[in-house]
Amino acid sequence: MTRQKPHILGIPGSLRRDSYALAVLRGLQQVAADRADIEIFSLQAIPLYNADFDGEQKPEPVVAFKRAIHDCDGLVLSSPEYNYGMSGVLKNALDWASRPGYKSVLKDKPALIMTSSPGLLGGARAQAQLRQTLAATLSRVVAVPEVIISQVQSKVADGRLTDEGSLKFMLEALEVLLAQIRGR
Repeated sequence: MTRQKPHILGIPGSLRRDSYALAVLRGLQQVAADRADIEIFSLQAIPLYNADFDGEQKPEPVVAFKRAIHDCDGLVLSSPEYNYGMSGVLKNALDWASRPGYKSVLKDKPALIMTSSPGLLGGARAQAQLRQTLAATLSRVVAVPEVIISQVQSKVADGRLTDEGSLKFMLEALEVLLAQIRGR
């Protein structure tokens, strides 16, 4: 059965129940509902990476995560900035997903990066780190102006991003991801 809309996997890089990274994805999910099906995948159950369990004995949450990446048309990664970098939770999940090297489910997967922060820089430094990690996985990060949401705490209501300017900018970036998925 052919899907009507692209299936996008949204990955929030925070475990906090009311995280801004999750709120950003929820806002995008709502405004993009007519363009794409965005499934949000929690990293809550992903254990710390351990190469001893990276063979046939992968933990079930890792298997489910890799399957979700394999089955989607593209990724939207939403990360907070912690100490000038992406969250450890997101880096850990990408480490699991990046195996085996050069043949992982991330290879050639179109990806859009978003960061948010209560600070004025909106996670700009995390953007660079995330982009570098995705380059190592051979993901296809879409070329768009960086989606950075500064002072995010003032742009969230009821668990989702509601700021019209930010949502419009995110939607424009998502359109580039969707065009890449469609092969344009």
